Amino acid sequence: MSRGSPGAQKSSVVRVGPVSIGAGQPLVLIAGPDVIESERHLLSHAERIARMCEDAGVSYIVKCSYDKANRTSKDSYRGPGLKKGLKILSSVKRKLGLPILSDVHCKQEVLPASEVLDVLQIPAFLCRQTDFVMAVARAGKPINIKKGQFLAPWDMGPVVQKAYSVGNHAILLTERGVSFGYNNLVSDLRSLQILNGFGHPVIYDGTHSVQLPGGLGHASGGQREFVPTLVRAAVATGYCHGIFLEIHEDPGQAPCDGPNMLKLADLPRLLEEIQAIRQALGTAHSIQHTAHRRRR
Repeated sequence: MSRGSPGAQKSSVVRVGPVSIGAGQPLVLIAGPDVIESERHLLSHAERIARMCEDAGVSYIVKCSYDKANRTSKDSYRGPGLKKGLKILSSVKRKLGLPILSDVHCKQEVLPASEVLDVLQIPAFLCRQTDFVMAVARAGKPINIKKGQFLAPWDMGPVVQKAYSVGNHAILLTERGVSFGYNNLVSDLRSLQILNGFGHPVIYDGTHSVQLPGGLGHASGGQREFVPTLVRAAVATGYCHGIFLEIHEDPGQAPCDGPNMLKLADLPRLLEEIQAIRQALGTAHSIQHTAHRRRR
C-alpha cells in the first residue's frame, strides 16, 4: 500500500466562488442531472437541490454535462453540445447565483468552457492525457480530476504534478471506484485516505461508483440502491470533503445513466445522515484531543 502513496496530511482549501472546500470547511455537494435535458429541467433540479443543501447546512455546486462524450453506443443521448450547453449553464448560473461544474473533453473546449464554468472537470478516462490535463489546468480555474477507474490511488501523484507544472494548485481529487473484472466497479475506501495525502480536497463520487460500465450491452447499468451505503461509508472515513452525485427526479426516465442516479426525493435523508456522521466524527476528535491534553 505504500507504493508511492503519500502520508495523510491536512488538505488545502479550494475556493469556488462563495464555496470553500477542504479541511475545516462545510461538506460540499457537487450534484445535478447527468446531462442537460433542457434549461427548465436543470433549473428545476438545481433549485430544489440548493434548498435541500441549505436546510442541511451543506455547500452546493451545480453539476451537469453539456456533452457526454464517453457513451457505450454512438446512438446514446449526449446532450445539447458545447455551444448550446454552455449557454444553458450560464443562464442557470446567473439565475441561481450558484457555482457551476461540468466536464470538458478536448483542448478545444477548454477556453469557451472556462468562460462559463467555475470548476473544469477532467473525466476519469482522460486523467492520464498529459497535454489535455495541462491545458485544462492552464485555464486558471479550479479543476476536479476524476481518478481513472484503471488507476491505483497513488498513481494520481503524477497527474497532480502535471497541473502543478503550469501553476495550478486549485485541485479537487475525485474517487469513483476501480474496475473489478468485467462491467463492475468497487470502492476501496483506503483510496480516500491515500488521495488525501496529496494535500488536496477529496471528493467521493457515490453514483458513478455503483455504475456497471457497459453492463446493459447497449448502455451502462447501475445499482443505485447502494449509493447511500457507500456515501455514508466514505464520509465516515473522515477523509472526504465533498460528495459528487448525479440526481434525477425520475431516474427511470433519464436519457442516460439512470440506473446509477440517486432519486431526488431520497437526497434530504442522505444529507441528514452524512451530516450526522460528520458531527459524530467532530465530537469524537474533540474528545480525543481533550483526553490527549489531559494526559500531557
